[in-house]
Amino acid sequence: MSINDKRHHEKCCYDSSARKQNSVNPGIKTGIFICPMHPKIRKEGSGECPICGMALEPEVAINENQENLELVDFKKRFWVGLVFVMPIVLLEMGSHFVDVSFLISSKNNFYFQFILAIPVVLWSGKPFFIRAYKSLLQKSLNMFSLISMGTGVAFIYSVAAILIPATFPSSFQDSDGNVPVYFEAASVIIILVLLGQILELKARERTGGAIKALLGLAPRNAKIITKYGTKDILIEKIKVGDNLRIHPGEKIPIDGIVIEGRTHIDESMITGEPIPVLKVVDDFVIGGTINANGSIIIKAAKVGSDTMLASIIKMVAQAQRSRAPIQRLADVISRWFVPIVLFVAILAFISWIIFEPQQGFSYGLISAVSVLIIACPCALGLATPMSIMVGVGKGAKNGILIKDAESLEILEKVNTIIIDKTGTLTEGKPKLSKLYIHDSSRSEDDLLQLAASLEQNSEHPLAHAITSAAKEKNIDFLKVKEFKSITGKGVTGKINEQKISFGNKALMDSLKLSADLLQAADEIRATGATVMFLADEKMVLGFIAVGDPIKESTLLAIEQLQKMNIQIVMLTGDNNITAKSVAGKLGIQHFRSDVLPEDKAKIVKKYKDEGYIVAMAGDGINDAPALSSAHVGIAMGSGTDVAIESAGVTLVKGDLDRIVSAINLSHAVMSNIRQNLFLAFVYNASGVPIAAGILYPFFGILLSPIFAAAAMSLSCLSVISNALRLNKNQVNKNK
Repeated sequence: MSINDKRHHEKCCYDSSARKQNSVNPGIKTGIFICPMHPKIRKEGSGECPICGMALEPEVAINENQENLELVDFKKRFWVGLVFVMPIVLLEMGSHFVDVSFLISSKNNFYFQFILAIPVVLWSGKPFFIRAYKSLLQKSLNMFSLISMGTGVAFIYSVAAILIPATFPSSFQDSDGNVPVYFEAASVIIILVLLGQILELKARERTGGAIKALLGLAPRNAKIITKYGTKDILIEKIKVGDNLRIHPGEKIPIDGIVIEGRTHIDESMITGEPIPVLKVVDDFVIGGTINANGSIIIKAAKVGSDTMLASIIKMVAQAQRSRAPIQRLADVISRWFVPIVLFVAILAFISWIIFEPQQGFSYGLISAVSVLIIACPCALGLATPMSIMVGVGKGAKNGILIKDAESLEILEKVNTIIIDKTGTLTEGKPKLSKLYIHDSSRSEDDLLQLAASLEQNSEHPLAHAITSAAKEKNIDFLKVKEFKSITGKGVTGKINEQKISFGNKALMDSLKLSADLLQAADEIRATGATVMFLADEKMVLGFIAVGDPIKESTLLAIEQLQKMNIQIVMLTGDNNITAKSVAGKLGIQHFRSDVLPEDKAKIVKKYKDEGYIVAMAGDGINDAPALSSAHVGIAMGSGTDVAIESAGVTLVKGDLDRIVSAINLSHAVMSNIRQNLFLAFVYNASGVPIAAGILYPFFGILLSPIFAAAAMSLSCLSVISNALRLNKNQVNKNK
């Protein structure tokens, strides 16, 4: 990036959170706009990229009812220019097949072409020349620089040919003293490039279809419940705590909690899960999903930019604009490409003059213009970003949120996945399964009361299982003093002036209390349940067993990953007996038990140091360091915000089979990018020599600049069309 580029970048960068894209008025020009090929270029308002000249796009996709001003302008220039180009073509081509001298002389023919070409080149082609001029100021030559040079040279040469033909050598003149002109080539090239740009802009709009679809999910209105009844309200006016009525068939307006009624919710547009999910009182519902068959009342929990839908749109938009490491190859080539093309064009021109004295100037001019036009690096620049945009959007539709393009690229190479058991392999919603009393002076309710009192302020799933069981039995919680949480072991506190401890065997060992003597605990662990011991200062009072069922999709997902030759490593804070039981049920050979939260990142580092490409999957707050340290972190959408922020990939529906889908998506996108790069390289590698005239000595073929312009536009469209094929890719192959 040149110094001028950096200055422009600093000038154009704005805080997108401070300026929101207007989504009401069609054709709006305000908001943050960004270049699809150079995401570092960010500008307030529409315009073109100072590096590549490409039209900037809104950072957040606009709604379907908004017009693309660039597209509208180019269409107008195309149709007006086409009206003038058609008679130019007739005048030029007709003279080659029919003798029209009795109607119009050759000289007048050329003058008519000149007059007709003026509005085409100078008005229809005006945007190209403006962008070329800006590229010179920025010292960053681009495709518009080449197009403008090619058409400009052809036009200026032709003007000189009719105004001052005597200045040309006699070998350039025909029997009437006229010099051949190329108004037809310059005009048709302008029109073909405009057509290519129109088709490209339309195709690029389709690559943002995922965000447009997401933007269309949220309804504009909701029914708020007031003391006077129900009334319609704009969703922008909903506040946290408002109660909303949702009728069957209506969309959920915001994220909320069901406080009355029961229904099934179609969450496929967010999670990718086709089966409607049952929702009852206290269940969480997501904005943008559809209420299927029941009438419910929800309390607004998250509104505006805090909703899951808003977060997804933001994440998808950022990911689509990020750059994959594979893009560096195209960047290096693009940096040298335009200067090399200029050199080849000049070399072709000189070579024709030297080796073809008779018509060397004309052929050389045609070849030079063809080289400049056909070598436009548009396809090369679009090869990676178009695939990323479509792929990230495809993932979002299937509940797979990609944080950046680098994570998507790395995911393809992953050969080891380290998985936290709770909430990833299991439901993450454990339930109390057994109470064991060691102190005969106490009852099961006493044991449960002490444990629930200690855990009442904890958000850990195991703690929730204990407190929920106590609430079901209407057991009152006792006051706890001097509460202390010991990471990875458990909790302690004073209840009725007596110190009570509740946690795993490691906690009991640290208190020098014998817990491993309880054979019953090992028998429970062997079933896959987690055992937590309750003790006072003198002895172990008993233990509570909590079971966390394995998710239905987990076993099939494990099998799919193993078929991909991906090593699965399970981490758990549970005892070795419990860990071995769960691993055995799932066919996982590698597992680590009694893992403390701080150990997870160390284990990830160990596998990385051994040369493995590591993905870490988890959903808890204590997984965040490990998610960050892995080559790519995978957060379950049901997990905490901290875990999601630390991860490169988020699975909205926190099932392991979505990891399989994410890996399938990564393979599809990276394969598509390689195909695009191959198309771009092959096109330029073969197109430039042909345009220079390499086929002429052997076959007498000299490529017309008009065909070069058509080929250039087709190359860009082929790359975009290939990227759009990702929309047809089935990422959920395991289903």
